[in-house]
Amino acid sequence: MVLKVFFPSCCATAESGLLIGRWIPEQNSAVVLAVVHFPFIPGQVKQYLSEVQRVTQVNMCVLGSWSNSKQEKEEVLDKFLEDLSTIFSHEPWIQLSKEGDSKFWSCCIFQKYPSSPKEHEFILVYYDQRKVMLSQLHPTDSLTTSADHKGNDASELGAVFDTVAKSKVLFMTDRYDDGPIKLTHWQSEGVEASIIVELMKQASVPVCVLLTFLLSLVSSVCKSRVLKFWPLSFIWSKLSTCEQLGHRLEHLQIISSNRKAQNQTQLMRKANIFVSLLIDVALGILLMSWLYRENRIGQLADTLIPVADHIAKELQDLLQWLMGVPAGLKMNRALDQVLGRFFLYHIHLWISYIHLMSPFIEMILWYVGLSACLGLTVALSILSDIIALLTFHIYCFYVYGARLYCLKIYGLSSLWRLFRGKKWNVLRQRVDSCSYDLDQLFIGTLLFTILLFLLPTTALYYLVFTLLRLLVVVVQGLIHLLVDLIDSLPLYSVILRLCRSYRLAASVKFRVLEQKPGKPLRLLMQINPLSYGSVVQTYRLTSYACYPKDSWSSLCKKLFVGELIYPWKHKEEKQD
Repeated sequence: MVLKVFFPSCCATAESGLLIGRWIPEQNSAVVLAVVHFPFIPGQVKQYLSEVQRVTQVNMCVLGSWSNSKQEKEEVLDKFLEDLSTIFSHEPWIQLSKEGDSKFWSCCIFQKYPSSPKEHEFILVYYDQRKVMLSQLHPTDSLTTSADHKGNDASELGAVFDTVAKSKVLFMTDRYDDGPIKLTHWQSEGVEASIIVELMKQASVPVCVLLTFLLSLVSSVCKSRVLKFWPLSFIWSKLSTCEQLGHRLEHLQIISSNRKAQNQTQLMRKANIFVSLLIDVALGILLMSWLYRENRIGQLADTLIPVADHIAKELQDLLQWLMGVPAGLKMNRALDQVLGRFFLYHIHLWISYIHLMSPFIEMILWYVGLSACLGLTVALSILSDIIALLTFHIYCFYVYGARLYCLKIYGLSSLWRLFRGKKWNVLRQRVDSCSYDLDQLFIGTLLFTILLFLLPTTALYYLVFTLLRLLVVVVQGLIHLLVDLIDSLPLYSVILRLCRSYRLAASVKFRVLEQKPGKPLRLLMQINPLSYGSVVQTYRLTSYACYPKDSWSSLCKKLFVGELIYPWKHKEEKQD
């Protein structure tokens, strides 16, 4: 039988005493947490362990004895340590001893009622108590989906990490305490503390109370019935700025909540949200300081009108080209002129609107720049909305062309079924056979011919304005991608992986220290941290989606049949 003893490396130089920790009978292993030094009173040790066990909910007991004799081995001490097994009734009683300056340790057990006469083999595993306590073991797919023995190893390591993590109360006692029990563990030289951290904890209480009150006030305003009426509800649902503000409002409510995190995952989520908000606001303030320096707002406002005029001139030249003989293609002259003049009139209206707003553009940009103090993501969302408003005429052109093209495509497909003696059954959502008379076939032939010859002209306009619409969608998509990256990237976890990689443990590795026949095998347990990709995948934050996500096949199908891609108003499904 193999008996594994997990021994903290900080206790290797401790004076002789008792080994306290947890015995895991299912895995036949012992997790040593601390060493109790002489002198001590057994009754006080038992009382102390019962109190710790009540607080930590860990089945803590005296595992055995520890002997660190720098001189020759004393028989009296060995006899005394062996007699302690009668006071602390634990099966089996483990006795570890370090022989002088030798690097080999001796290990033996005493059992009152031995279950098997076989000789025990010992594996002594050293671990860094502080790193194991602060780290969180993340189960990997290779451990959960592999063989049974790997799953057992993962559960054993999880029990070790869980035991050390829950025993924080035990580590609060150091050698400077005046109590009757003296312990050796990773904080035995003095409990770690930070004055700055304690001051921040005290100062965060009134700040969180004030922030919670303000957020509750803002959320009550946002949930008021006034915003649920049209057109405010439509504007709130379509503007990226409103979506981002609502998303950040949820984040602020999470981090200002007085509800304690139930587990490590929730704690990491709160920390990631807090760091993401902090960096977002810092970048926004940097952007705001750059905009208001050297009158860059005025320069931007002076550049906006000439750029709008240049874009309008390019669109007019494009329409003049389409109204002629584009690329040598023969278009329907009457339809070509009607569509071209229709779109030219829209461009004229749009330019008039831009010049009408030109005296107020600098003031609008000045107030928009102030919104950067809410975060870089809010400023980027406002930029996306400004692009959507400035290219509204392109969106209108795309909708007009798509509707005409879609009408002709569906008309041609319906008339093509007429020639084959078929029709679309709306109730059953399928194609059924149908008989038509001569007049219906004649009218269908005329309509099919008209739509077929008008299709190239409509398709050319649809193609041009679809490409312009896709260009605008790509620009807005890049902005939304950057906003989504800032919102969802777990920056705290990435920084933690960079600075203290042991906090995010993926697995462990064992390095052989010493191996000698007749002596326990000595191993050193080291933590393997999570990869950066796994950290991002595990702790990635949720983000909002401005547009529904379509696959490439559905997107190509929509482009071919003329359905709107990323429309401002989505179709509502009819319910019976």
